[in-house]
Amino acid sequence: MRAMQLDRPGEPLRLVERPMPTPGPGDLLIEVTACGVCRTDLHVADGDLQGPLPIIPGHEIVGRVGALGDGVQGFRPGDRVGVPWLGRTCGHCPYCRSGRENLCDDPLFTGFTRDGGFASHCVADARFCFALPDAFGDVEAAPLLCAGLIGYRSLKLAGEGEALGVYGFGAAAHILAQVAAWQGRRVHAFTRPGDTAAQAFALKLGCASAADSGEAPPEPLDAAIIFAPIGALVPEALRRVCKGGRVVCGGIHMSDIPSFPYADLWGERSILSVANLTRADGVEFLSLAAEVPVRTETTIFPLSEANEALDRLRQGRLQGAAVLVPALG
Repeated sequence: MRAMQLDRPGEPLRLVERPMPTPGPGDLLIEVTACGVCRTDLHVADGDLQGPLPIIPGHEIVGRVGALGDGVQGFRPGDRVGVPWLGRTCGHCPYCRSGRENLCDDPLFTGFTRDGGFASHCVADARFCFALPDAFGDVEAAPLLCAGLIGYRSLKLAGEGEALGVYGFGAAAHILAQVAAWQGRRVHAFTRPGDTAAQAFALKLGCASAADSGEAPPEPLDAAIIFAPIGALVPEALRRVCKGGRVVCGGIHMSDIPSFPYADLWGERSILSVANLTRADGVEFLSLAAEVPVRTETTIFPLSEANEALDRLRQGRLQGAAVLVPALG
């Protein structure tokens, strides 16, 4: 099989030929038809997140089942499946036993601690794979499997408020904005200063306003969700939420948060982080995404151009999400 492999953080991914993997007990062998490029993949490639190497990144995987490992139930060869970030949990730690498998003490993560989908084929635990709604093609479905899922979990943690601020308008935000607007919320988008293209994109997707981060929203916010990995946005967002408001940090990595006066937190404001996802999140969100329906904006790259996709994400030169298609080369 072909794969884009990370050998050392900070170096470009390398196109390699590997033996075809064999699915173990409970696993699926999947022929990858599309794999989204997530900011978490960028953090892995740049060394912000450090795991075992070499590794094949990619955790927004869409593909067809090629073979079943022993004991697999519920899937057949040829079925279309989606593979998310959460690749496996232990099932017996206190978090798994209390319905919080996203906080598992001994997990595996797709594209980080087990090989992912920047490849022609991958192996995944069948219990953590999703059936995908027919409403979405392979490329369109790929960003739903992390950008969509993490955005959805962030939205749930933000509470029921009607005025929502979103800081960083990339892959996750462009999906979340559609869901929140469909729910009747007013979404105020904040982008890197001067990014008029992203602001126009946000307005096109139904946001009530769009402005540079650092500007005041047109109304006090009930909650804010931060996708940009910039710690300085936390006190900025905290100043914009009303009493009882929540600031949700939706990324897996962020630069240090600068100090801020306690007065900005007082009034029962809170700061929360989102960690991973649960399988229940996946089932709920994928059904909801088809109902809305969510429309993902994608830019397609051949598998061999994964480094170019990562560079464009790093530089903020993508609208929506990048998706790798192995069949293109």
